[in-house]
Amino acid sequence: MSPTFRRTHLRALTGLSALAVAAAGFAAAPAAQADQPARETAGPSHPYRHGVQPTREASASSNARTSNLHYGGGVDGIGVTTGAPKVYLVFWGSQWGTQGTDASGYTTLSGDPMGEAVRAQQLFKGLGTNGETWSGVMTQYCEGVAKGATSCPSTAAHVGYPSGGALAGVWVDTSAAAPGQATGNQLAAEAVKAAGHFGNTTAAANRNVQYVVLSPTGTHPDGFNTSTGNFCAWHDWNGDTTLTGGAASSPYGDVAFTNDPYVTDMGSSCGQNYVNSGSAGTLDGVTIVYGHEYSETVTDQNPAGGWTDSTGYENADKCAWKGTGGVGGAQNVNLATGSFAMQGTWANDASGCEISHPVVP
Repeated sequence: MSPTFRRTHLRALTGLSALAVAAAGFAAAPAAQADQPARETAGPSHPYRHGVQPTREASASSNARTSNLHYGGGVDGIGVTTGAPKVYLVFWGSQWGTQGTDASGYTTLSGDPMGEAVRAQQLFKGLGTNGETWSGVMTQYCEGVAKGATSCPSTAAHVGYPSGGALAGVWVDTSAAAPGQATGNQLAAEAVKAAGHFGNTTAAANRNVQYVVLSPTGTHPDGFNTSTGNFCAWHDWNGDTTLTGGAASSPYGDVAFTNDPYVTDMGSSCGQNYVNSGSAGTLDGVTIVYGHEYSETVTDQNPAGGWTDSTGYENADKCAWKGTGGVGGAQNVNLATGSFAMQGTWANDASGCEISHPVVP
């Protein structure tokens, strides 16, 4: 993987607004904002923090993003998620508390004061339902094309659509307390452990899978919510040798994972009330951040062998903190499981950000 592609992909999320696009499954949100140019964020600092989403305060510098994404040639033969994406949620650590089940069948946790666990399950279960076309933006990207390509022929293997939902499993790993400040290696190792737990014990079983490692409130995975960790989340794969602590070995093939801290610990810095006011927007940042990382994992599964621009930014990075409403601004997206604040992502075929796009077969 070249140094250019291994640069941190800082991302900021923008305020989110209301635009009702019923056919695409969107719902209006209050206080719409004018669509604004996307902004470059602070320069890269950690090569392993791919698609790292900075806090609002850390994304102050500007420079309009105009260049399209190009294909990185793949890493270990993997560029994008070519089958229907599968998301496994891993609630890491005994701090999550006692496990239960709500009336809708979602896993609840006594150590989850803000209800992030249920919200995450609702989001990933809802992707690919209700005719949503937020996921369609990603399906224009592919693998199996020349390195540096900026478009995909119909014959190429495109990013899959999560028909009927992306949520494939939930595991509450309370075998031990999650580290107070987990390293990148520890996060990757937990994802590999999860692959074994779910029975995904071959490279083929993990080919279209991502493991979302969720840390409990009060912890600081990779420095989250500290003076040196001004980010909301990032993604990578277990074999990245630049992870703090080094790469994590896997007997199950390559494992894609996301470091998703307890987002609400950072309040408005990580998107609280970006789209919706009051209690309706308390978990806005949770779904914006999680959606951001999901979209970048499916288009750049083993970073940076997938799709990035000339500066190393991924599809969601280029549209973060872009304003609300309009063609590419952030807004509520209606799924069968509820309405969720989401941001737009970059569409090469439009050379801009989109919140909706026809699904590419």
